Amino acid sequence: MVRPPTLLALLAHGLTFAAGLPSPSKLDSRATQPNRWESLGGTLFSAPSAVSWGSNRLDLFALGGDSAVWHRWWDGSAWGGWESLGGTLHSIPTAVSWGPNRIDLFSEGTDSAVWHRWWDGTSWGGWQSLGGTIQSRPTAVARAANRLDLFAVGTDSAVWHQAWDGAAWSGWSSLGGTVKPGHGVAAASWAAGRLDVFAVGEDHALWHRWWDGRAWGGWESLGGALESVPAVVSDQANRLDVYGVGTDSALWHRGWDGSRWSAWESIGGTLVSEPAAVSWGPGRVDVFAAGTDWAIWHNW
Repeated sequence: MVRPPTLLALLAHGLTFAAGLPSPSKLDSRATQPNRWESLGGTLFSAPSAVSWGSNRLDLFALGGDSAVWHRWWDGSAWGGWESLGGTLHSIPTAVSWGPNRIDLFSEGTDSAVWHRWWDGTSWGGWQSLGGTIQSRPTAVARAANRLDLFAVGTDSAVWHQAWDGAAWSGWSSLGGTVKPGHGVAAASWAAGRLDVFAVGEDHALWHRWWDGRAWGGWESLGGALESVPAVVSDQANRLDVYGVGTDSALWHRGWDGSRWSAWESIGGTLVSEPAAVSWGPGRVDVFAAGTDWAIWHNW
């Protein structure tokens, strides 16, 4: 079972620390506001996962103490209550949306396979196994309508990929690499036909591989000295922001602006878990984390 993180205030680049941690000196258009953390309640046993399928819409998922997935949503004016989506799962759930009122949810089952459930705008489908034998929580991205790409770390410590083309799953294929033991991968898409995948290697550096619509590029090192699973978010075309907890327990950030990567910068803090970040529009980022009270906390 995933143990609950013990950090009240997790954040992405430019987001303000709470609970007495120092504020970062560099803020940008994606920054949150000071002292604007709110509790969304719940008693959860994992860090959260967040997704947006439309403007001013947020859906939040986490693993409960009963090993089921729990769900809460923001409809533009208020948060709904927590609801159980069932399942007996082993990892933090990952959520993705490829269109309005569509959510696909993935998690690692107790059998180490990937399990999938989806919302079609009317009801939730049942849990289905996508097979595989993984040793990390899966990560999914949508790069076009009815198109999904799923990534996870296999028992060989390599990154594995499976794709949905609108009609069928492709089956698992290896993207290689050697991921740091106990770590997963992060992925994002900022345009149809574009995929960016990130993982921490055994050297603690951040490694990156990308699909340009025709072929996969090779793995490249982006340096750094990270201890956590990376997190990545894209709030507009050709923009990526990647975060990870460093070996100094501080949060570190590196960004892609469409032409080059910025240098690594420390945002400080003393962190023990990665944040979940989601964007529902340019310049907007919502960040969620589990607090020391095991509730979900939110900043925006």
